Amino acid sequence: MFFSIIKRYYFYIIAYLSIILSMFYDGSIIGFLFIFIFLSLNLISKKTYNVFISGIMLHLFVLYLLSELYTSIILPGFWFQLFAAWLSAILFVSRLAFINPSFDILKKVMIVVVPFFFGLWVILLWEIICIGLKVPQLLLPAPSLIGVQIFNSLDILYSDFHQTVIKAVIPGYIYGCGAAFILAIIIDRSPFLQRGLLPVGNLMSAMPIVGIAPIMVMWFGFDWQSKAAVVSIMTFFPMLVNTVAGLQVASNIDHDVMSTWGSNYWQSLLKMRLPKALPLIFNGLKINSTLALIGAIVAEFFGTPIVGMGFRISVEAQRMSFDLVWAEIAMAALVGSCFYGCLALLERYLTFWHPSFHRK
Repeated sequence: MFFSIIKRYYFYIIAYLSIILSMFYDGSIIGFLFIFIFLSLNLISKKTYNVFISGIMLHLFVLYLLSELYTSIILPGFWFQLFAAWLSAILFVSRLAFINPSFDILKKVMIVVVPFFFGLWVILLWEIICIGLKVPQLLLPAPSLIGVQIFNSLDILYSDFHQTVIKAVIPGYIYGCGAAFILAIIIDRSPFLQRGLLPVGNLMSAMPIVGIAPIMVMWFGFDWQSKAAVVSIMTFFPMLVNTVAGLQVASNIDHDVMSTWGSNYWQSLLKMRLPKALPLIFNGLKINSTLALIGAIVAEFFGTPIVGMGFRISVEAQRMSFDLVWAEIAMAALVGSCFYGCLALLERYLTFWHPSFHRK
């Protein structure tokens, strides 16, 4: 009985012990009360409204911690309370993840809310640890410093975004994925190409980008054309392999049904095989959404005009201006996430029939 209670409530027990220990090491009584109320509310009731009330208490405590962080001396009790807050955040996000609203619109909102709070706590812990432990900016700047740098460098970030994403990533992505899609349909018509070209394609997809990028710069020059060529090469083979595999998904029964209706090859392709191939096609598109950005940034290390995300990261790292380097990294992460998210939404709209989008 005793061990079963510990197994069930060990998160609460550890958090309670942490805030109790914090009081022996000059911890804040206000912080103690915030965490104590949060843990007690979660133990007393499991109802949905209680999750939000306790969540408000937890985030008020975080605001209090941040005010203490910037205005007073950090004492050992602070870290015990921070550890308890971290455990409380895990409990809070876990409770949020299991909320199942009745309305569809609230279900869609909850899909965004849970990762938002998870990311928020990662940033908060990052900020508190960097400021509280006085981590050197050269090693890891605090998120607040990165945010200030982003605000002060919006013109630089926009010019880098335009050079790398608009001029290199998007054209290269369209060329690479489009060419791979067309070639996949040609390969599907030819068993010879299917057996001979795909192994060669897999071999070429393993070529290192640091070897391809200098060659493309020599062929196409230092401007965006060489970066678009690198992106096209990197996105070509994942799209090709996924599209060819997707076109093989249709079963013999599906082919027999289309033959019964008197459909030719192109009618079967457009009305039956391509719709069934969409999940794998989108799998290739989503993989390429991150590969394209990585390829363009790395390619800019090997020669580019005095603008671009890869160029800026390389130059500012040599100048020890790591706050701007992290600002560029943050922008790249945001662009990549938005690109991937748009493709995921489009996939959900076009493949709504797929079992993966239906809960049991």
